Amino acid sequence: MKRIFITGTAGFIGYHLAQLLLDEGHTVAGFDGMTDYYDVTLKQRRHAMLLQSGGFTATEAMLEDRAALDAAVDAFAPDVIVHLAGQAGVRYSLENPRAYVDANLVGTFNVMEAARRHAVGHLMMASTSSVYGANTEMPFRETDKADTPMTIYAATKKATEAMGHSYAHLYDLPVTMFRFFTVYGPWGRPDMALFKFVKATLEGQPIDVYNHGEMYRDFTYVEDLVRAIRLLMEGAVPTRAEDGVVPEGDSLSPVAPFRVVNIGNSKSERLMDFIEAIEAALGQKTTRNLMDIQPGDVPATWADASLLERLTGYRPHTDIREGVARFVAWYREYYGV
Repeated sequence: MKRIFITGTAGFIGYHLAQLLLDEGHTVAGFDGMTDYYDVTLKQRRHAMLLQSGGFTATEAMLEDRAALDAAVDAFAPDVIVHLAGQAGVRYSLENPRAYVDANLVGTFNVMEAARRHAVGHLMMASTSSVYGANTEMPFRETDKADTPMTIYAATKKATEAMGHSYAHLYDLPVTMFRFFTVYGPWGRPDMALFKFVKATLEGQPIDVYNHGEMYRDFTYVEDLVRAIRLLMEGAVPTRAEDGVVPEGDSLSPVAPFRVVNIGNSKSERLMDFIEAIEAALGQKTTRNLMDIQPGDVPATWADASLLERLTGYRPHTDIREGVARFVAWYREYYGV
């Protein structure tokens, strides 16, 4: 069994990953800043559930607080670090870009330094499909150039990929970056479209539909996503390419134990179909407020997940109707509606 340090365990994805690992019998140390970007009560509930396991401990502090992070990592002495914490949200990055620099750049640097000092067996860090930016050739492949970020959020995530590569090269530190594609599911964030659409519809309010509904996303169910991370954790630890030769289609660096992996459902779904899945799960129609596309938004995302499947034998597969229904069931139970 492994000792796994996870940043962002009070967050949506971090909570689900920690629960999966605890269920398998691993020892998990969580680290979360409990910021008020969204309802802190939701974060507290996630941590409270994890703390029901004897294998889980938690530290509440900011990533930018290097002393607090170092103390937590030093006390735990992890085998693996999974860095999921950070400032999320494409649209919020238009309002408060400094939060992204502080959390995603400074915070990630502190995590990498801790991983280097402890020479962990695997450093795994979250990136995003947003790094593909203005790319139009789809599905997106890890070997595609990703040099046209459309928001400061995407830019900070691309920067952490570059930072991770440098640490992998300089310190022989195995690093895997995973690019997430529109994750959704129970215990999701209130700023995410699914959460907002369900809440508004149940309250009899209209939903804002950008680009007049002509948006396409590779919706990825959260339990599929964390299963993929779990399989990458031990089954696909990057090693230096032999003689600098990288297998065709692999994103492995020729000069470092570093790899980027897409985690997506491999299916670009029309936003209107997603909304219809919400209506089916709720048993009622939405009222749609059709709007222009917002600055920084891209009209479509679509993951090529063949590298993930090649490395792990697994690819996300949950259908949006099934995943949305599970979210709606959770929402009704959690909020008593």
